[in-house]
Amino acid sequence: MRSLERAIDVLEILDDSRHALRLSDIARRAELPIATTQRILNVLESRGRIERDPTGYRPGVGLIFGAHAYLTTSPLLNAARPVLQDLAAETGLTASLFKRFGRHRVVLARVDGARPLRYELPIGERLPLHLGAGKVLAAAMNVEDLDQLLDQVKDRTRADGSPVDRDELLAELKSVRDIGYAQAVGEREPGMASVAAALSGPGALAAVQVAGTQEEIPAERVEQLGVEVQRAAFAITRRLS
Repeated sequence: MRSLERAIDVLEILDDSRHALRLSDIARRAELPIATTQRILNVLESRGRIERDPTGYRPGVGLIFGAHAYLTTSPLLNAARPVLQDLAAETGLTASLFKRFGRHRVVLARVDGARPLRYELPIGERLPLHLGAGKVLAAAMNVEDLDQLLDQVKDRTRADGSPVDRDELLAELKSVRDIGYAQAVGEREPGMASVAAALSGPGALAAVQVAGTQEEIPAERVEQLGVEVQRAAFAITRRLS
């Protein structure tokens, strides 16, 4: 089991990096001896899970197979796809499904609205929990986990460079719990807005979001969109039962 844990640690280190890493860098981050790290890398490379070039090691094409298997067999995704399609058609906005993973949220599915988002939002992208749709997932966390999350967040700025005040965020998360949805304007992408609601259930680990430009989501539309995303979240929960 220890060998398996070490291999997963190495994969996660490569997954976190936006560029290739040298053997010494991987060993240092994994806190493993060079020789042990090299053996792990050799096995992972032979199975296509990592790739190597003169600049170092990076995730390999073999990881796509596991991702594809998850995307095609996940009960959550199978339940969410038709609901997201209906939500995008009814609102004209891009509908997305996120799931909490540690201190991030991951994009699992997306259906474009009448006007596709002007920025890329790839499936599998990891996004923060303290900004945008992530706030509806952060609001469902217990006090201890939320405190730990906020202690670990390194960048507490919005897209416009304004700081995220901890006390103000905690007050906003309380409001999210009270009204059942979260809204955001220009927090991750300038000029964009979103409304999101969490699926009901233990820990509220998944959420539905609609997103568009600020012109497409004016203040007077937020409340109705809040109702729409809550309905969508309930519909997905019901399809899972």
